Amino acid sequence: MLSLAISLGAHAGNVRLVTGDDYAPLTGRSLEGDGMLSAVVQAAFSRSGLETSLAWQPWKRGYLMTLRGEYDATFPYIRAAQRERDFLYSAPLYVSEQHLFSRAADSVEYDDLDGVTGRRLCHPLGWQLPEPIQRLVDQGVLVRHSPTGLNACAQLLLLGRDDVFLADLQLGTFALRSTEAPRLRFHVSNSIVGRQTMHLIVPRNRAGAEELIERFDRGLQAIRASGEYQRLLDRPPARLHDGAR
Repeated sequence: MLSLAISLGAHAGNVRLVTGDDYAPLTGRSLEGDGMLSAVVQAAFSRSGLETSLAWQPWKRGYLMTLRGEYDATFPYIRAAQRERDFLYSAPLYVSEQHLFSRAADSVEYDDLDGVTGRRLCHPLGWQLPEPIQRLVDQGVLVRHSPTGLNACAQLLLLGRDDVFLADLQLGTFALRSTEAPRLRFHVSNSIVGRQTMHLIVPRNRAGAEELIERFDRGLQAIRASGEYQRLLDRPPARLHDGAR
């Protein structure tokens, strides 16, 4: 406990967190509880006896600021080789199941992807594609279009300007809701394209990094055991009313 407090320096007892906006329902400053994973992370730290502050930055900036030590931890991130060299990973916060989202009138399953050349795949700028999908893009089977966010992909799908987008089931479903179009106009693939775990990450070069991860993991395990974790995930995602902040 003492070593962790010393490593936090002037911020002793307060873990400085940063995440990005517009990743609903997982994170988002307009969402109740700042999004379900923001709520999970803060609850896990609270259970481990640590207070937190949460800042919002553009994703890349927040990541680099954490690496430089301006924040203690950031989330949610999947595993990647370069990232693992720079950061320690928590136990999984969430298991992401990737699905294909298409129009109901032109539904697409995973096995359909290589049957037609030239389908327009919408995938936001900076988002990494699973290797099998990236290979189809590299081969020219899929044509990638990269707007700034997933809500744009859902809108472009509705308008017929793109044919399919790939996303976590929760993220994709929330994006479809943003179009305000009837749900029956869309198709969500029965096939799961892939699964990825999402994590809290702490820079390896940060003093007390291993202890901070261990404290967090104990708190995460505790809220899982108590049922609080599942309650936070199951809570219907809701946007705060304008002016609530």
